[in-house]
Amino acid sequence: MDDERDPIISHLGLMILDVQESFLKVMPDRKAFVKRIQFCLETANLFGLPILLTEQRPDVLGSSIEDVRNLSQHDTIVEKSGFSAFCESAVSEWQVSKRIDHLLVAGLETPVCVYQTVLDASGSDLDITILSDAVTCRRKQDETTIFHTFRNQGIHILPSETVFYSILRDSIHPQFKEFSQLVKKYSDS
Repeated sequence: MDDERDPIISHLGLMILDVQESFLKVMPDRKAFVKRIQFCLETANLFGLPILLTEQRPDVLGSSIEDVRNLSQHDTIVEKSGFSAFCESAVSEWQVSKRIDHLLVAGLETPVCVYQTVLDASGSDLDITILSDAVTCRRKQDETTIFHTFRNQGIHILPSETVFYSILRDSIHPQFKEFSQLVKKYSDS
């Protein structure tokens, strides 16, 4: 990502949690999930949005998978041991330095790291949108319960394309054509 590029919407950032092989191997629809994460990363890069990836104990559990690392070479990667990304001061420092007041959240696992990260972020007066097609967990019923809890707290839960088209707002936007190509590229996920 070109650090000199102005984002389409200032104060908006993307956080992707713990897309590591040790977790992915037990997730349903792993291939579709990884493609949605790639779509989110490529779109955030296109839109010039700041991106932060977390890795849960990479010394023990391994780094982010190669498909994610390849798309995030210039992004911030934070190692963590706590389940909430905000347990690490580097996450808050990233959020403040990038002046992010609205956080898009993707990754895994919904009832653990996503849940605790979103709770901490909402307690910090950040607006939050969970990209519903770019989070996953082992048991879908857990995700349903978590989404219900989040909605009751006023947290937005929307598919990634819905969010990204809302950012563009109009088909005459200069980046619409490139974005449309990304939508086509990832249309099977």
